[in-house]
Amino acid sequence: MAAYEAFADIYDALMDDVDYDGWADYYLRLLARACVAPRTLCDCACGTGSLSVRFAERGIRVTGVDISGEMLSRAQQKARDNGVSAMFVRQDMCALELPRPVDAIVCGCDGVNYLLDDERLKAFFQRARDAIRPGGALAFDISSAFKLSQTLGNGFFGEERDDVAYLWSNRFDDDARTVTMDLTFFVRRPDGLYRRFDEVHVQKAHEAQRLRALLETCGFSKVEVFGDRSLDPPGPRAERIYFLAERE
Repeated sequence: MAAYEAFADIYDALMDDVDYDGWADYYLRLLARACVAPRTLCDCACGTGSLSVRFAERGIRVTGVDISGEMLSRAQQKARDNGVSAMFVRQDMCALELPRPVDAIVCGCDGVNYLLDDERLKAFFQRARDAIRPGGALAFDISSAFKLSQTLGNGFFGEERDDVAYLWSNRFDDDARTVTMDLTFFVRRPDGLYRRFDEVHVQKAHEAQRLRALLETCGFSKVEVFGDRSLDPPGPRAERIYFLAERE
């Protein structure tokens, strides 16, 4: 099964420990560093819209973009449930096309890790630059190469909850610098039986300096790199790395 199809039904339940308010606030701090106080923002790889809704709650006009229609359906419902207005569009972010330029683009929670080669990276960075107004900025995060190769690596993980359980097996390819994640889910049905489904996710262990070079090649004038939710450079064992790229 393709990634983020049936998974959409249980994604939020499994991410219930994530501090999305703090995450959204950190992204706004990053953008403020580039003197961007966004009135309009595009949230790429927005998933079920948890960050999109937080940005909308802060008075920003948000467009959420994702390749998964199932995830976008949950995002639309989440916006309605929280009483905010946001537009959600099904698009490949490497073919991003917005009706008008925005002040900022954000891509959180590993969206860029799913871009597995330079061609896809450059396509996204170029489309993002073209969609940002002069003086705006792009901000995104990745799971670091250290995290993907060492923390996740060839590991096996699992969790059992009242209504869902999952098994998660990883294979790291040293040559391709990718981790393939085989996920098996068991979801309790109303009759007490369990429904099983499987998904495969592949992420690239990107090096920060390579991403910085590609951003500059695509026309971003200033690129900064930070450790997890800090304004300091990432250490060698940082597991999440943030990028801030300005457009003149």
